[in-house]
Amino acid sequence: MTQAPYPPSWYAASAEPLPAQPALEGDLDVDVAILGAGYVGLSAAIELAGAGYSVAVLEAERIGWGASGRNGGQVIFGFGCGESKLVSLLGKDDARRLFDWSVEGVDLIHARRERFGIDCDWRAGHAHVAIKPRHVRELAVWRDELAQDYAYPLEWWDRDRLRAQLASPRYLGGLVDPRSGHLHPLKYALGLGAAALSLGVRIFERSPVLSLSEGERPELRTARGRVRCRAAILAGNALVKGVAPTLDRRVMPVGTYIAATPPLGAERARALIRNDMAVADTNWALDYFRLSADHRLLFGGRASYSNLEPPNLRWVMTRRMRRVFPQLADVGFDYLWGGTIDISFNRAPDWGRLGRGNVYYAQGFSGHGVAASGLAGRVIAEAVRGTAERLDVFAKIRHRDFPGGRALRTPLLVAAMAWYKLRDALW
Repeated sequence: MTQAPYPPSWYAASAEPLPAQPALEGDLDVDVAILGAGYVGLSAAIELAGAGYSVAVLEAERIGWGASGRNGGQVIFGFGCGESKLVSLLGKDDARRLFDWSVEGVDLIHARRERFGIDCDWRAGHAHVAIKPRHVRELAVWRDELAQDYAYPLEWWDRDRLRAQLASPRYLGGLVDPRSGHLHPLKYALGLGAAALSLGVRIFERSPVLSLSEGERPELRTARGRVRCRAAILAGNALVKGVAPTLDRRVMPVGTYIAATPPLGAERARALIRNDMAVADTNWALDYFRLSADHRLLFGGRASYSNLEPPNLRWVMTRRMRRVFPQLADVGFDYLWGGTIDISFNRAPDWGRLGRGNVYYAQGFSGHGVAASGLAGRVIAEAVRGTAERLDVFAKIRHRDFPGGRALRTPLLVAAMAWYKLRDALW
């Protein structure tokens, strides 16, 4: 069967795909079966195959097809809910453990890049920037909290110091983290895929999982085959689609969008962000942006709570980009693409086990998953191997279904997001 190309994006246009992997045909018995060939699934596969387990990965499309190959590429510590929320959910001690492990997720990317020779356009540095005086105050509180409670110092750059590196009149200052950074998401996903294959992992593309049977030996079924295993890992995030209804009710699929300008040339691009860091503002409906290796501006931040692209998306994205960089009034976009992320109700990570405890899952990355997803794969692999202490801490977080079921959860979330957007505009 002819393999379809990746959905159009600058990422797909600038990455060399791996050779197509076969679809599953017939029955297979392995130690571990994994649904999803994104960051979580591939990370778990690498850890387990390296420990001698036989591993099969079932991917509905291609390696890195979903959010792993389409995201904003910003590699940062922490989780989508923030540190204070984790304290309220777990207490200070466990919240500190999760924070430290999130930093491990950042370091894990570097370790994997080095070990497997993954060229994914890594650039160091990330800034959270303030638009309004209240953002300055909020960032100051956060800086002190990170330094005092988590031993993680960030640098405050005032408006002048920030402007010397970021040529935008929009921001009053920012918190800068030299340890975080940005990368090419699809190149990284493909690098993990190549690493997994080199360790003997069997990856089956074009093999969407239709059902899961739990029990002593879980079974994942596709249209043309099935995989029996000692342990199963559900790593499809927003794209699991009914395989585990209990999990499906606890996340909201949200479409997010990124655009890429034409190549600006090295001089013009570097004049925008002189130190080549990634940038995100502190609004709820945030803008985030960075430079590509070929001197484009990559600009993201819009969202959709349906399967439909927002109206006038290109115009909206262009207007927002030019508000950040008025000097790009003559520049549009060569590429505009989207992907689907999964948001939990409390925006905290939802990782744990189902049934008899031999079906593992990770979801609810809430737009904060590039580093955390690799950590999730490692933590779940540890549990499969018999060391579940870290997964058990994550499993302490209580999660609830989105209210209203499938019919009402989207309009309810849209209403909530409208409130936060109004707050961004007025406060």
